[in-house]
Amino acid sequence: MLNIMEVHETNQMIEQEKLDVRTITMGISLLDCVADDVNATCERIYRKITATAKDLVATGKAIERDYGIPIVNKRITVTPISLVGASVCKTTEDFVAIAHALDKAAAEVGVDLIGGYSALVSKSMTKADELLIRSLPRALADTNIVCSSVNVGSTKTGIDMDAVELLGHVVKDIAYETRDIDSYGCVKFVAFCNAPDDNPFMAGGFHGVTEGDAVINVGVSGPGVVSRSLDAAKGRDFEFLCETIKRTAFKITRVGQLVAQEASRRLGIPFGIIDLSLAPTPAVGDSVGEVLEKIGIDQVGAPGTTAALAMLNDQVKKGGIMASSYVGGLSGAFIPVSEDKNMIDAAQSGCLTIEKLEAMTCVCSVGLDMIAIPGETSAATISGIIADEAAIGMVNQKTTAVRLIPVYGKSVGQMANFGGLMGYAPIIPVNQTSCEAFVTRGGRIPAPIHSFKN
Repeated sequence: MLNIMEVHETNQMIEQEKLDVRTITMGISLLDCVADDVNATCERIYRKITATAKDLVATGKAIERDYGIPIVNKRITVTPISLVGASVCKTTEDFVAIAHALDKAAAEVGVDLIGGYSALVSKSMTKADELLIRSLPRALADTNIVCSSVNVGSTKTGIDMDAVELLGHVVKDIAYETRDIDSYGCVKFVAFCNAPDDNPFMAGGFHGVTEGDAVINVGVSGPGVVSRSLDAAKGRDFEFLCETIKRTAFKITRVGQLVAQEASRRLGIPFGIIDLSLAPTPAVGDSVGEVLEKIGIDQVGAPGTTAALAMLNDQVKKGGIMASSYVGGLSGAFIPVSEDKNMIDAAQSGCLTIEKLEAMTCVCSVGLDMIAIPGETSAATISGIIADEAAIGMVNQKTTAVRLIPVYGKSVGQMANFGGLMGYAPIIPVNQTSCEAFVTRGGRIPAPIHSFKN
């Protein structure tokens, strides 16, 4: 439990430094919901989610009230739906029906988002996997809070380039289907390599098959707290800087641990993990980019940015892992362009480019996240970007992801507005030189040599 000194520090972090718990996420297994047909399966899914998560939102609000800790989102993740629907879904429409059931159940219990309309295809696609992927434009356009992910590669299996090539077209179709709202459907979709089973953050969250029937995962935030702590490190050496970040990450994670334990106790559901990622918002003072600039970078994207991010990510993990026995998910520093004021400014000025962002993903928690690109960008180019990012994850044995938004009808320099935590973003240029002959070869890029560890 927190001692009285930690309580005072926590109050200061909440009141002055924008500390929050970004999400309490309940993972729910739907493997026992498979019935004889799609309609019956949808009904079982609805009943299980509404029964299991009926008290999630109320419990989150009660913890906020009792401890004074803001909890921004309450979310649900479910078993990847390509697995749940494998035996009963014969068409894309069948999968869309399940998406509607998820959306309806999530709305009923009052959560902000539900994740797990997902497929795991790191080696190859089953028929069900392919149907779910092809259903994504309709499913994400027709639902309000359903989020989706597709894991296209892993260090152990390589990269499924058939899935990567298909996703380029699917992302374009999602953008078109939601063109009236700045292609918002693409905000709810992410392509992964080495996706974790216990991720509480969206859009990539799903309840892995290695998990139990239900679990509570918590994602903390706190870039504003880290930024404020670095005021005392101005002009000091790297040893002092690193110690400051580690100590701050420890305090942030302790708050998440308290919330996770309380939510688990009150709901009677096992505690899973704390994801100690620094997750920014578009608000001033709640920015990972600001942290990097306080470390000594004039603007995000300048030379030295990747080294600063690598150090920040490592110190956050070192400090946070001492505060909880169960650290998981993604854990580190997020760099979503549209959700971070300083990153938005850097992208607008041209200092932060997609090529620099790709370099930064080698050392951060996730990958190319919430990046608005011209709507005219080709499907092959999108597939190529996904392949590049998956290769970084595969070779470096880390999770990487791509959440691109080709904003239909908009071009470089214009602005896309996604609202709320999703923020807004300038449309940034993308190298349009063709890679179609590469992404359409078919088959699988083999796993790297260091994957052979059995």
